[in-house]
Amino acid sequence: MKRILKIRDLTLRDGQQSQFATRMSQAQVDKVLPYYKEAHFYAMEVWGGAVPDSVMRYLNESPWDRLESIKRGVGESSKLTALSRGRNLFGYNPYPDSVIEGFCKNAVASGIDIMRIFDALNDIDNMKSSIRFVKEAGGLADCAVCYTVDPKFSGGEKLRAFLSGKKLPSDIFNIRYFVEKAKALEALGADMITIKDMAGLIDPHRSASLIKALKSEVGVPIDLHTHCTPGYGVASILAAMVNGADIVDTAILSFSGGPAAPAYEIIRLFADKLGLDTGIDNAAVAKIDRTLREIRGELAAYDQYKRMPPEVDLSKDSLSSELNRLFDDALEYTVGGKLDKALDLCRKIEAAYNYPEPDEIVQKAQIPGGMYTNMMAQLKEAKLEQHLEEVLKAVPQVRLDAGVPPLVTPTSQIVGVQAVNYVVSKTKGEDGYANVSKNFAELVKGSYGKTPWPVDPDFRLKICGSREEIPYDTSNYKKQPNPGLPEAGGSLLALDEKEALLLELFPSVAEKFLRGRRVAEWKREHPEGTIATTAPTVEAEPETFSPSLLQNCEIPAFSSFAADLPADYQVNDGHDEEYWIYAVENAQ
Repeated sequence: MKRILKIRDLTLRDGQQSQFATRMSQAQVDKVLPYYKEAHFYAMEVWGGAVPDSVMRYLNESPWDRLESIKRGVGESSKLTALSRGRNLFGYNPYPDSVIEGFCKNAVASGIDIMRIFDALNDIDNMKSSIRFVKEAGGLADCAVCYTVDPKFSGGEKLRAFLSGKKLPSDIFNIRYFVEKAKALEALGADMITIKDMAGLIDPHRSASLIKALKSEVGVPIDLHTHCTPGYGVASILAAMVNGADIVDTAILSFSGGPAAPAYEIIRLFADKLGLDTGIDNAAVAKIDRTLREIRGELAAYDQYKRMPPEVDLSKDSLSSELNRLFDDALEYTVGGKLDKALDLCRKIEAAYNYPEPDEIVQKAQIPGGMYTNMMAQLKEAKLEQHLEEVLKAVPQVRLDAGVPPLVTPTSQIVGVQAVNYVVSKTKGEDGYANVSKNFAELVKGSYGKTPWPVDPDFRLKICGSREEIPYDTSNYKKQPNPGLPEAGGSLLALDEKEALLLELFPSVAEKFLRGRRVAEWKREHPEGTIATTAPTVEAEPETFSPSLLQNCEIPAFSSFAADLPADYQVNDGHDEEYWIYAVENAQ
């Protein structure tokens, strides 16, 4: 009997978010659903991440309608999965259990079968509520451990630390670290464990060792999620497959590569050569890919690489003898443990599929590509591009001062912003922490959870005014207001629990979206144009908007952009993926 390899398709969430700024409309998604129903992927990631924010902000569509439409289109042929940041759900701020429970319950009821739950600090306490509520709602808890690497310090930094009597961290994020996190999550009821490598930093050596260790000590299925940015993606997924991974994450060929995940088509070829059964219909996948190629053309404005892979139909096409040899040799070297040689061949395979070249800065600096891009945007606006090397050198120090958080969203952006602030302050002859972002201060204070390395109490006192860690406190949490709208005949802004959750999770974006929806509904029901002016009496609770993310992070690149916003414009603090994109696009 063949060993089964389950494949989770990322195209409709992570794929389009990584490649095309999450701009697929509902009409575009609907075009591929009949073919996905035929394909029978084990699972499809379709929701969470930047999707709910983006479909309201840019497309004027309902996130709940998006999810329910996909469920109707795919039926039971694939499990639907979503991404959640545990206690923070979609942003930076911790939510009370009542909000987390409502989100998990409604997500499962609307079609989510698997919730991938992670925490940017790998603080398991921040994941407990989501695990419990997802399982109580009948969903599967996919508990993710964020992959990261230790900070790199120069010889001079190590010497200065030694002479000052300070200890620099080393070997924090070793194999045992990830195995112990996985075992703790399994004990809490995880139905599967994902190694979530959003920066693509896991190389094939680490992939092989880590998967092998997890398979020997953890009883639930193991999934590897990675990206292709620094050029390890295909080789690392192959190493995981050879060493027993139960599930791997891929994207359809035309939405794969670069900042996205490896292609299903490439991984399927390796699976076939290994005798692994995926249960996926290749002819249906070819139909998906052909449709996505048309959609990619429609999304050309958001396509940063504009490098289309060659069209491949695995149900009828065969490899050229040269390419087939590359696959065979890469597989042979991986099975034999010669992973450097396998990596070289896998990169040649990626080149044959017209993937962007590996990002050498991400490789060497070992930081996510988006973090690097945002730091460059800050420096360019401040006309300090010549200080890039200083910023890259500052990242390990800033990260150490903050407790060595994993460099994943949102901590990667918090550390990156602060590293630029640090260098900018130094160029002015000021203390490196003369300009501290709100989010960095909250990270140091302890509001986001336990950091992997203890924050120096003296540093915490300097940044936050307290030597002691101050954890998050949701006891004073106040719900977002749900007023009646005179311009919509007095209708409440949110009409049901799902819409109320949008207000809780995306206050400013959801308020604008729902207000427009209510007014449009009123106009459809009253074509004569009569507008009611009396709203029912609703006791509105105080608004709890944080200051805008642009101001909180004190980013020079966005200050002029923020100044040009309408007086009534508000930015919801914390939903960084789309805000960075939006701010960068509009700050040019």
